[in-house]
Amino acid sequence: MFDLVVKNAEVVRPGRETERLDIGITDGKFTQLAQDIEISEARDAFDAGGLLVFPGIVDAHMHFGIYNELSEDIGTESRASALGGVTTGISYIRTGQYYLNRGGPYAEFFPDVRALTDGRSHVDYGFHISPIENAHIDEIDEIIDEFGVTSFKIYMFYGGHGLHGRSDDQASFLMTPPGERYDFAHFEFIMRGIQRAMERFPDKAQYISCSLHCETAEIMTAYSKIVEAGDLTGLEAYSASRPPHSEGLAVAIAAYLAHETGCANINLLHLSSAKAIGSALRMAEAYPHVNFRREVTVGHLTADITTANGTYGKVNPPIRPREDVEALWQAVVDGAVDWVVSDHACCRPELKLHAEHPDDIFLAKAGFGGTEYLLSGVLSEGRKRGLSYSRIAELLSWNPAQRFGLLSKGTIAEGYDADLAIVDPDETFIVHASESESTQGYSPFEGHELTGRVKHAFLGGRQILDAGNVVGPPTGRFLARPTPSPID
Repeated sequence: MFDLVVKNAEVVRPGRETERLDIGITDGKFTQLAQDIEISEARDAFDAGGLLVFPGIVDAHMHFGIYNELSEDIGTESRASALGGVTTGISYIRTGQYYLNRGGPYAEFFPDVRALTDGRSHVDYGFHISPIENAHIDEIDEIIDEFGVTSFKIYMFYGGHGLHGRSDDQASFLMTPPGERYDFAHFEFIMRGIQRAMERFPDKAQYISCSLHCETAEIMTAYSKIVEAGDLTGLEAYSASRPPHSEGLAVAIAAYLAHETGCANINLLHLSSAKAIGSALRMAEAYPHVNFRREVTVGHLTADITTANGTYGKVNPPIRPREDVEALWQAVVDGAVDWVVSDHACCRPELKLHAEHPDDIFLAKAGFGGTEYLLSGVLSEGRKRGLSYSRIAELLSWNPAQRFGLLSKGTIAEGYDADLAIVDPDETFIVHASESESTQGYSPFEGHELTGRVKHAFLGGRQILDAGNVVGPPTGRFLARPTPSPID
């Protein structure tokens, strides 16, 4: 007896052709896929009506609580996730300003993060952690073994450039102990700490990784001075102030450090330009023993400097000109991109824009939400470029799940978590922030036309989105990684 049978589903799976099947679900897991499962064999039934049924989307790059209280933000922004068919999110967390606004050891910090988030999310979730202080490197083993966090992040520009623009006050921003520096040497020692952890935990080694935000502080600071004194404005100015070759150089530095330290699993985050992608591919050729993964965001694939809603579109790295957008899409089509994410960071207008100078791009805060448009955005723009449904399932579900140790996620197969995103591929809609579950109140995608709307979503076999409406209480679970594999 199944708990639920999903009838008439056009099942989308990574590595396979789309197939019309019924899906049997028991105890939150997929237990049978067949051409015809009798409704009498299930306690409940749902008719997918021939719509596309994707595995639940795994949004591997989010920022719950960066600009809002974490306990509130995870509730509202996980509702936005569900609205877009995202059933699992992995959020970045760190010490310093924003998030919990404090420093100190993760042994004290992370339990407080859990206390603020447990029982409040509408989707399953996990965390990536950033070793900001020197002492955090010594905590890496504990973070993996006791907290179930296997992925770590380096912000390469924090050592000499601010989150929103030029800054000379990194110690206060990062809340680091006196005398410490957040610089290339610190990045090296983080990688060495991660590499040691891979040796200590061989059964988890392939899921332990180092992610990097690749921008070079010195170049950005110099170009910011030049651009701020010139005639460029808005997103064009911000892109010029953080030029693409800053990304390319940072990628090269990160790659060499990975080679030097033996840190084998490297994730190059939110690559935004042709130069960044080009550098990443050259580094993969130069260091074939490093297991690189390349990430792009739906924002950088969907919007450009002329269409991203002005100052509301400020993000790091910047939204780029259209030629960079098309270069990113070519990389996706060529198989050079491993996954696509939202980089969701809800930043309300009163925080986003400077009160006295709302049009000044350099005074605005960086970041915006967009998880609710991740699947629709990739589906809409990807199909124009010949991207198959199966490839979209790889980019949005299977690949990030495998990399980050979410071994029960990412596909529709027996034994896997019964997470589903049901999409009408032919429904066209206009993005309006007023229709989102996010508290952000605006969107860089405002007015964009997308084709492919998420209609329903299931988390562990329980419906969390019904005809475009989030339903039910928050039942998302914290996922200690790596999760058990169905095929072990």
